[in-house]
Amino acid sequence: MDNANTATNADTPKPDTVQIAERYRELSAEFSRRVEGVPEGRWASPTPCPGWTARDLLRHMIDNHTNMPSYVGVAIELRTSVEDDPVAAWHEARSALQEVLDDPEQAAKEFDGYFGRISLARTVDDFLGFDLVVHAWDLARATGQDETLPAAEVTRVFEGARRLGDTLRMEGVCGPEVSVPESASEQDRMLAYLGRRP
Repeated sequence: MDNANTATNADTPKPDTVQIAERYRELSAEFSRRVEGVPEGRWASPTPCPGWTARDLLRHMIDNHTNMPSYVGVAIELRTSVEDDPVAAWHEARSALQEVLDDPEQAAKEFDGYFGRISLARTVDDFLGFDLVVHAWDLARATGQDETLPAAEVTRVFEGARRLGDTLRMEGVCGPEVSVPESASEQDRMLAYLGRRP
């Protein structure tokens, strides 16, 4: 999801920052597997995201890693460029955000989001967590890698996406739902709901 401020629920209890930090660690490891697995010469490959190459997708993910903490006044400055070394740039961004999330005081900082007050931890969990799952598949599809996603996270993302409903159908987020057979797996149904062709 490309806009971290598109949705939240102001009435939701404050998140367990420790649990969120751990889920981020697991999801970013899954995404890292795809980043590290991009074959030589494939960073220019088109992804299922219209107009984005694999490198563009990674740039988007890294930008989110620096932008989200900035909402609560936490600055992350990266030394490595996606253009120069995409794998190293990703690992630098991932490590920096993990350090922020592992600090409960910083993770619990709040800002006024689109739907109300929300913490950095919840923003990362709801929005960056969504991206880490879905864009892992996008990157795998673009570069010929294993497309299998963690089943529990597929369920979580699918449930969240259905709650958002038509909010997802805005430009730059997700396209129209794609039809799949009734026998399709939950992963394929989730991807189809998000406008991808499994």
